[in-house]
Amino acid sequence: MTIIVDDPRKNAIEALRASVSTSVWTSNKQFVSDLKAEIKQHALASNPIIDVFNQGLLSLEAVKTIHLEYRHAIVQIFTDALLMAQFQTRQLEPRLSPGSKMPARFLLTLNVLDEFGFQPGYDQSNYYKGNPAYAHYPLFEKVLDDLGVSDRERLHHIPSQIAADVRNFLELSFPNYNSVVALLAVAEEQVILYSPPLRESVKAIGGHVADGYYHVHGVTTDHGTEAADDDHEDDLWYALMQAATSDQYDQIRYICLAYCDLWDKFWTFQYNVHCRHLFPTPLSALAENASRIIY
Repeated sequence: MTIIVDDPRKNAIEALRASVSTSVWTSNKQFVSDLKAEIKQHALASNPIIDVFNQGLLSLEAVKTIHLEYRHAIVQIFTDALLMAQFQTRQLEPRLSPGSKMPARFLLTLNVLDEFGFQPGYDQSNYYKGNPAYAHYPLFEKVLDDLGVSDRERLHHIPSQIAADVRNFLELSFPNYNSVVALLAVAEEQVILYSPPLRESVKAIGGHVADGYYHVHGVTTDHGTEAADDDHEDDLWYALMQAATSDQYDQIRYICLAYCDLWDKFWTFQYNVHCRHLFPTPLSALAENASRIIY
């Protein structure tokens, strides 16, 4: 038997599709398509702080604080969530056939490789290329270095309640495969929306963005970067297309939109704290209390 190893992403998606019936895949694909469209219309996609970032209007101190908040809310735990998603694919069995968890694990591994600092290609020993120093979390810490954030400031930063709520919401999803996969897809959409503007805010105060964290965050169509967050988001939605059942649609939609609400509240809070002197009218607070969400 010849096994095709070129185009691993395509191979994994085809294996996901083959693991469920055509009717289930079609239904789940439509559900995901509708949900993605709803998320793209959410207020998160047009929060006014995006324009503030793009115009480079914030001070160094404001940019530093926002990055410390962002670090707590998502950067520190993103790979935790990704690894939990890989682990919880075990929930696909025995509902699906033996081995059905492996295509999803394979697909999520493509995201893990990027996050951990691997790169496509072979090294001089005909082996994998990569370095943990190129992992995304350490690259974010280098952004903080460049901004002049000390180790003491990182250690003693007290996150806002909304930063804690955003982090807690994702962490609460860890025991449930569908929940953590869906919320990671939303998190990737948030990264796509906010990484380019955040890059501009750092650039405006003299920060280095030609490589490092902001060079690997964004979308594949941005040829000035090595970003692939759109591919990563799609991978997560494909994983959900394999896993979801119709009786779970309402709950998945609910937590995804609640997570969007929390992220919008997070950015609204940053706007009201750091942009008040620029725009005296504060934005209204949004979102549900994260503690009320039941997975």
